[in-house]
Amino acid sequence: MTRRDVLEILDRLDRSSIRVWLDGGWGVDALLGEVTRRHTDLDLVLALEDVPGMSESMAALGYRLVRGVPDSNFVLRDRPGREIDVHPVRFDAAGDGVYRMESGEDWVFPAAGFLGTGRVGSRVVSCLTAEVQMVDHATGYEPGPTDFADMRLLHERLGTPLLPPYDAIDSARGGPNP
Repeated sequence: MTRRDVLEILDRLDRSSIRVWLDGGWGVDALLGEVTRRHTDLDLVLALEDVPGMSESMAALGYRLVRGVPDSNFVLRDRPGREIDVHPVRFDAAGDGVYRMESGEDWVFPAAGFLGTGRVGSRVVSCLTAEVQMVDHATGYEPGPTDFADMRLLHERLGTPLLPPYDAIDSARGGPNP
């Protein structure tokens, strides 16, 4: 997933009046204001009620549902194999985004986590804050080398406190201490 791909997707969603927040690797790179690595997908968070419009907009670009269900996490893929990993949330009265995980449990993104802004190229984008990115990456799955590298960059460049398991990062290697 290239910067050009991301901008094409965001332009299409803007034309459809669908607000999204970048998460995952592109969310980290947006916060840093530069592309720091190759990306296999684009992680997006959006309001649950915008899922039908988002799906329709992405279908116009050739994206089809390949995994998951629209009221939880789902993945869209186009013919060349580019993927969009979608995390729909229901916003509660406090502005927190409640995400229903595949397990049926709810994960709550705090309202302040939606205040992040960054850049993809020259474009200003909405993204989850560095603090929320750190919490997201520290919970729920076994991190890989790119996760360690992303969290190290958030820590070193933005001062985001490291959470376990990332607090064991070896700065020289970008991964966990042995």
